[in-house]
Amino acid sequence: MSASSAITHAHLGEVLANLRVGVGASDLHGSLTGYLCGGGPAGAHGWLAALQLEADADVPQVDMARLYEQCAAWFDDPELRFEPLLPAANSTLDARADALVEWCRGFLGGLGLAGTASAAGLSADAAEVLHDFAGIAAAHFEYADAEEDENALTEVIEFIRVGVLLLHAELTAAGLGSVTVH
Repeated sequence: MSASSAITHAHLGEVLANLRVGVGASDLHGSLTGYLCGGGPAGAHGWLAALQLEADADVPQVDMARLYEQCAAWFDDPELRFEPLLPAANSTLDARADALVEWCRGFLGGLGLAGTASAAGLSADAAEVLHDFAGIAAAHFEYADAEEDENALTEVIEFIRVGVLLLHAELTAAGLGSVTVH
């Protein structure tokens, strides 16, 4: 999927705020990512219902289909360019860190909805990734030094990015994490 057609955090956040669905952009993207990573069976037009979110006629289906296709395409990307959908780099550190916590919560919820709620059968590394994601999802970050905090957030984002790819590879090998763009 080209960068020009990729849905942004700001756009998705605006759509969700206008709809008053009670879920943020990072949470929704994390949920979708976890669901697809765990092999959840849904297509570009049925994933909101699969995630147990009410999809009424006001939901801009083209945006939701684009988000699904963008997320699914990342799992097939040979260059491994997957990224959690977070606020832009020029957003405050607090906003980006809070969005990362929401993303991890959504990811774990989506993984559970896909039927992959435990680390049973995963490698020790993948099980540790799930454990660490749960720790991040429960975290509340405090800040002391802007440069150090920025570097730490960058490292956590990279850990999550690589962790998702590891989980997807293992779940796909186990027959649980296949993703198809419909």
